[in-house]
Amino acid sequence: MTGTAKRIALETLGWVLLLLGVAAIFLPGPGLLGIFAGLALLSQQYEWAERRVEPARIRALQGAAEGVETWPRIVASVLGAVVLAACGVLWIMDPAAPGWWPLSETWWLPGGLWTGVTQVGSAFIAVGLIVYSYRRFHGKPEAVEQLKRDREALDAEKADRKQTQGASH
Repeated sequence: MTGTAKRIALETLGWVLLLLGVAAIFLPGPGLLGIFAGLALLSQQYEWAERRVEPARIRALQGAAEGVETWPRIVASVLGAVVLAACGVLWIMDPAAPGWWPLSETWWLPGGLWTGVTQVGSAFIAVGLIVYSYRRFHGKPEAVEQLKRDREALDAEKADRKQTQGASH
């Protein structure tokens, strides 16, 4: 693959991941993960994306750390993933609308097979991220403190950049 073809392929993949990530915030799927992956690829070509990768990474890691702070949060996260997988299996099985369903049958489990597949896939990704977060952050206050320092440094850098831009205008 030539350098130009590789750049175009990576840039296209970056845009696709970014758009799918934004869509997955509202639809079933790992939205923030898609946004981060898209930004990471686009940061190789665009300065605006490069400026957003580190804040997105730190926010995602902070969310991961907060998600495994306590056992009730861990249990709730795992149960959420199990419910998501169960809903996905229901969509894949595509049973007929039950008698109590008040709307047209076309509104029962909209999206079909691929909605179920993305739900099950998202559940597996969620469990993987829970395990990763648990291993990296649970009971490790030094790792959480490092994230806090990284966030503060990022905020200070952003404030300096704003101050510099304000002085230049």
